[in-house]
Amino acid sequence: MSRPGVESLPENFGMVEWFRPGERERVERVLSDMKRLGAGRLRTGISWADWYTSEGRSWYDWLIPRLCSEVELLPCVLYTPPSIGIEAKTSSPPKRARDYADFIDLFITAFGEHFEYVELWNEPNNLSEWDWTLDPHWTGFGEMIGGAAYWARKRGKRTVLGGMSPIDGHWLCRMFELGVMDYIDVVGIHGFPDIFDYTWKGWGRNIAMVREILDQHGSSCEIWVTEAGFSTWQHDEFKQARVFLEFLEAPAQRLYWYGADDLDPALAAVDRFHLDEREYYFGFRKADGTPKLLYRLLEEGKMTALKQVGAVATPAPAQTKSGERAVLVTGGAGFIGTNLVHHLAREGRRVIVYDNLSRPGVEENLLWLKENCGDRLEVRIADTRNHLALHDAIAQSSHVFHFAAQVAVTTSVDNPAADFAINGEGTFALLEAIRTAKERPSLLFTSTNKVYGGIEGCDIRKNGTRYQPLDAELRRYGFSEGTPLDFLSPYGCSKGCADQYVLDYARSFGIHAAVFRMSCIYGPHQYGTEDQGWVAHFAIRTLKGEPITLYGDGYQVRDLLFVEDLVDAMCRASAMMPELTGQAFNIGGGPERAASLLELLELLRALHGSLPPVSFDEWRTGDQRYYVSDTMKFEAATGWTPRHSVQEGVERLYRWLCQSLRVPPPAAGDARRESYPASGVEAM
Repeated sequence: MSRPGVESLPENFGMVEWFRPGERERVERVLSDMKRLGAGRLRTGISWADWYTSEGRSWYDWLIPRLCSEVELLPCVLYTPPSIGIEAKTSSPPKRARDYADFIDLFITAFGEHFEYVELWNEPNNLSEWDWTLDPHWTGFGEMIGGAAYWARKRGKRTVLGGMSPIDGHWLCRMFELGVMDYIDVVGIHGFPDIFDYTWKGWGRNIAMVREILDQHGSSCEIWVTEAGFSTWQHDEFKQARVFLEFLEAPAQRLYWYGADDLDPALAAVDRFHLDEREYYFGFRKADGTPKLLYRLLEEGKMTALKQVGAVATPAPAQTKSGERAVLVTGGAGFIGTNLVHHLAREGRRVIVYDNLSRPGVEENLLWLKENCGDRLEVRIADTRNHLALHDAIAQSSHVFHFAAQVAVTTSVDNPAADFAINGEGTFALLEAIRTAKERPSLLFTSTNKVYGGIEGCDIRKNGTRYQPLDAELRRYGFSEGTPLDFLSPYGCSKGCADQYVLDYARSFGIHAAVFRMSCIYGPHQYGTEDQGWVAHFAIRTLKGEPITLYGDGYQVRDLLFVEDLVDAMCRASAMMPELTGQAFNIGGGPERAASLLELLELLRALHGSLPPVSFDEWRTGDQRYYVSDTMKFEAATGWTPRHSVQEGVERLYRWLCQSLRVPPPAAGDARRESYPASGVEAM
């Protein structure tokens, strides 16, 4: 399938971001993000109240020239200094309406060279921005804004009426009655579909209503959407992206999207402290800087891919007339999920892919699945912490493969809270959805060998290009399920917690569920990184000629299992679930398919003809020197055995990556087949 095309943001697009005094570092980050996304306009708040604090003037002396050196600025001037308000708060009308006009005059004198338009207040029909209970007929507001607009126009500036939120035709008519509109050039409107606007009618209808009122009064004002957004407080990043695409189609002269960052949960929103959870999750990025789905796709120029994904994410009935129930695969657009879903659909099964698309590149897997699986596939783009979406999917399923997870040890160390929320809370939510379902589906949960920790008690030595255990039985069979649990690293803790919950729900509530504690899985549709999927990561770096870093000495050993062999094991487990329920199984390639990092690099050298530069760094938290799965328990229960050798599997992954990355493989004569030590890949 052809790669989705690149599509730029429209010229009338801008962003909204509010800065507190002193947030210079965040200003630079927002400007950098805007440049990366191709956004050239910024709307930001200018606090009348902050101006008169000890650091206020110096802050704006830096902020406004800095912003205007990079973007076209729309300043929005609001927030009454509490000392001059009818009540001592920023949303209060000032005691003297003309004080606002005087401040606008002062502001234009100081910075007028940097902007063409000035916005007068923000969301004046929102109590948190303008307390209209102190000005019930809007008379004070009309006098204040009308006077400021008059002086702004005298000073050569065009004026924007503070955006209505929600859009209110009666309020706009009142502004005409008060004469405010005589000096206004642009009417601003806001929209937050399904967040604050509960009866959202769409941009077309809302803008048409405003235009009708303007036409009735003979006004030539433009209409701008000065703020719109979608809060991901319910972990619905894909819906944020869909609302954004609809926003870009709004028939307005300018469009401003809020915002760049989620609010820091430690900060108060306006005059209140964290009263409304929705207000904290409007950003392109999370508060810790992690990009959301929308930002990532925009950064990669994949608006076209976003539209294509939206087109395939229309749920189809999960039950046919014959009453056939679907197989649910959480994380179904990931590496393992893609391979399993394709296999199930090819066998004629109906499959629900449930994925939040948080991992880069998985949207391409999803489009590939839709193209190759057709109407056997239903796509639900949602997070496992979105309980309503999850319960609905569970209710329509006969079996669940649970792959949705945070999968990197290093990421878990950097952000253990997010790691636990996804792996621990997400799995618990899934178990509860199964427990409370009218017809309970069975469950296969993918755990990890990291639940065994660093296995420090295993005596090892270097032998050729790898570590080897001194214990002969361990060398022959690997680690069994009787290995003591030791949840080393936040990732090991979150997956281990979920692992134990799955087993306990099988015992305590009679759910048919089993656990795979997996070693190293590799194969097509894997886009590995330094954090996860090291076999594919090494192959990708080799193909691109990019440096490879080995953490530790490279002698550490894992057993490698080709993904098609894993899919076979999973299908067997699903078919035999009543007999396997309540059990954990170690799944990997076993001793015959074990390799060290150094040996894997040599295999890639043989395939590619050369290697990029290789360097070494410190060992990472939770890294095991030696781990090889003893798979005899699962083999005895099901008759399963792996079919692919490491050399065969790595070569298939390498060829797939050549095609996927559009990197031509070396000519047959260029790749050198090298010999390996008896303890290395050759012995597999």
